[in-house]
Amino acid sequence: MVPSILRPLLVTSFAIQNSFNFRSLSLTRYLKTFAPICYASSKRNLVSGMSTSSNAESSEIDIGYLNAKDAYNLDVELMTTPGFTLEQLMELAGLSVAQAVYEVSPPPERKILIICGPGNNGGDGLVAARHLMHFGHKCIVVYPKRPTKQPHYTNLVKSCEDLEIPVLDGMPEDLSTFDVIVDSIFGFSFTGTPREPFNNILKDMMLAQTEYNIPIVSVDVPSGWNVDEGDVSGLGFMPEVLISLTAPKLCSKTFKGRHFCGGRFLPPALAKKYQVRMPPYSGTDQFMELPPARSEEK
Repeated sequence: MVPSILRPLLVTSFAIQNSFNFRSLSLTRYLKTFAPICYASSKRNLVSGMSTSSNAESSEIDIGYLNAKDAYNLDVELMTTPGFTLEQLMELAGLSVAQAVYEVSPPPERKILIICGPGNNGGDGLVAARHLMHFGHKCIVVYPKRPTKQPHYTNLVKSCEDLEIPVLDGMPEDLSTFDVIVDSIFGFSFTGTPREPFNNILKDMMLAQTEYNIPIVSVDVPSGWNVDEGDVSGLGFMPEVLISLTAPKLCSKTFKGRHFCGGRFLPPALAKKYQVRMPPYSGTDQFMELPPARSEEK
């Protein structure tokens, strides 16, 4: 399906070809030439508005929330033997992240910066980078603290490098060249306040928002937020997009942007135990856009 923002370009392209007989100018070349002009006026147009592929009943979805303790315990139960492996869950979560990022940053090719933390949230980001590269976007990964005792993370880095995705130890000097930044630093196990190097990385991300108008997509929990209470430290970080995994965390009640849920693997018995439910995903989609939290939910 052609993204709605590109439909005027399609009409214009056909009009040019028919009226001026520019039949040698292919539609693909036209879009590659002129579509970036349409986007350049505001990068945040990439993330504005509801998803065109959202379920028609999305305004009525109520899938519940998980607090930090329940999110941890649910994750442990998912991986109880026999059950899912960490690698399986990370692949499914990362794919859903990539699909949601692609939804808010459709073609033509986007330049996406994916910042990964040292835990499972960072692993989801590495998986997402690989899929986004296959989807046609250009990705660069920042991975400052790499786990050394778990070979799975080494394998994830290698799979990115095999696709010629740069995996950097620090932030690029010029953030203005990116279309989207993916915050895959801290997840539901985060407590306290961010330490270096991530404290400065968060500041750089916020600067990119204000100075360069670059939208930020956070994975599961906006980095630096208290998982249950939100931005209690007063960091002031508010991403434009949040992709909750398995189910939204309590802190997402204070989130103001576009909200997606991904991680299409929740068994009914665990959903019932933790009083959440999996969204009614459409077809083969691994993500779904959720309505804004109701104002009375605090």
